[in-house]
Amino acid sequence: MDVLPRAVRWSSALAAQRRDQAIVALESSVLAQGLPVPANRDAERRMRTAVETHHAVPAVLAVDRGVPTVGLDGEALERFLRRDGVRKVSSRDLGWAVAQGLDGATTVAASLALCVAAGIEVFATGGIGGVHREPAFDEAADLLELSRSPVIVVCAGAKSILDLPATLERLESYGVAVIGFGTDEFPGFFTRHTGLPVTASTDDVAVIARAFRAHRALGLRGALLVVQPPPAAEALDGALVATAVDRALGEARAAGVTGAAVTPFLLAAVERATAGASLAANLALLEANAALAAQIAVALRETDASAAGYPPLNAQGTPV
Repeated sequence: MDVLPRAVRWSSALAAQRRDQAIVALESSVLAQGLPVPANRDAERRMRTAVETHHAVPAVLAVDRGVPTVGLDGEALERFLRRDGVRKVSSRDLGWAVAQGLDGATTVAASLALCVAAGIEVFATGGIGGVHREPAFDEAADLLELSRSPVIVVCAGAKSILDLPATLERLESYGVAVIGFGTDEFPGFFTRHTGLPVTASTDDVAVIARAFRAHRALGLRGALLVVQPPPAAEALDGALVATAVDRALGEARAAGVTGAAVTPFLLAAVERATAGASLAANLALLEANAALAAQIAVALRETDASAAGYPPLNAQGTPV
């Protein structure tokens, strides 16, 4: 009888670094479903480079032919970028994908589950899922998974196609700490301003690292959601996005799009309505979030080293 894997597989390139380097996990659904070809390849390159530039190690999460994998690379990564039979996998789908030997691109929810299984504490994405505008009872699994995954999640808020006030309220109900980085507002993914205040903010990654360690010391299981606005040069006007989203929702209703297909359909419709500006914003915020996540991951290692009485480390991980 076949024995199914009980944990994730680390890529050979990452296995030797996992204990000595700051690791930043990256989702694969944004590459295999969220972004069009060839922009998905550009996104992977920009995120990877951003993490490495800030002296951390990027690790794309996925289910590779039935194996939960940390550090999708080589031919497997190429399959995902080409979208050769790759399906979208949420946390509920992980067991089935493993049992059936499937290629699964992990959403935020599934990525968080793999982070917990692998012991990774920092994860970067674009925007989280949340409460949909239509129908109101449609809520992304991301929210529940955030409430039970002790991971620092760096994002640009929730996707603009969602009901942002309801999403922020649900995060509060689930006890998910939301910290603004360089902002006092909950960003709107494509937009920098929503008028929705967050209860904590900072511009110091060391503060975030200390807050997460205090969070864990108290036995709190939820994520620390770090939100930063999209880069100003690529951010979109709120009124433009609102008009584009309303038009996209109408197109989705007319086409009868439902379930997991709604988000990629709406994002593609918004891209058309903004003449590609939303795609540029998406790529820019993915890169910025990966860079911030790397800085936080390095700060987390420095915080742990200081608490253990070790000498401080420089950016390359060498004692100073």
